[in-house]
Amino acid sequence: MTAQGSTMNYWLLKSEPSTWSWDMQVAAGAKGTHWNGVRNHLAKQNLMAMRAGDRAFFYHSNDGKNIVGIVEIIRGSYPDPSAAPGEPWVVVDVKAVSPLKNPVTLAAIKAEPKLAKMSLVTSARLSVQPVTKAEWEMVCGMGE
Repeated sequence: MTAQGSTMNYWLLKSEPSTWSWDMQVAAGAKGTHWNGVRNHLAKQNLMAMRAGDRAFFYHSNDGKNIVGIVEIIRGSYPDPSAAPGEPWVVVDVKAVSPLKNPVTLAAIKAEPKLAKMSLVTSARLSVQPVTKAEWEMVCGMGE
C-alpha cells in the first residue's frame, strides 16, 4: 500500500550513470532528490501517475544497461524547477531503498520469456516506465 492507502504501483527510472548514478542517489540519503530532466510526454504522464510510497527500479542506461537498485517515490509530481517558464514538465522526489544484490542486465531481461512484454523490452528508449507487479517480482527475484 502507498501512503494514500491505495495499491502500490511500480516503475522503472532510467539514468545515465555519468549524469546521475545509483551511488549518487544513495549519497542523497533519506531526504532524496528530485527526478528531473524528463522531456518526453509519455514519460511525463508516468511521472504524474506516481504517488508517494510507489517503488521504482533504478536503471543505469547506456553504460551498464542494468537495474542496480530500488528507489521509493517520496513526493508525487510537481513542476520541474529546471524547465523553462511555461513548459509543462514535472518531477517527483525519490530516495534510495536498497541495491539489488546482483544487478539485472537488459540482456537477462530480454532472455526471460515472461518479461517479453516489459516496457524495458518493448519501449526501450522511454526514460520513465510502468512495471507490472509480476514483472517487479520476477526482476527482484533475478536480483537476489
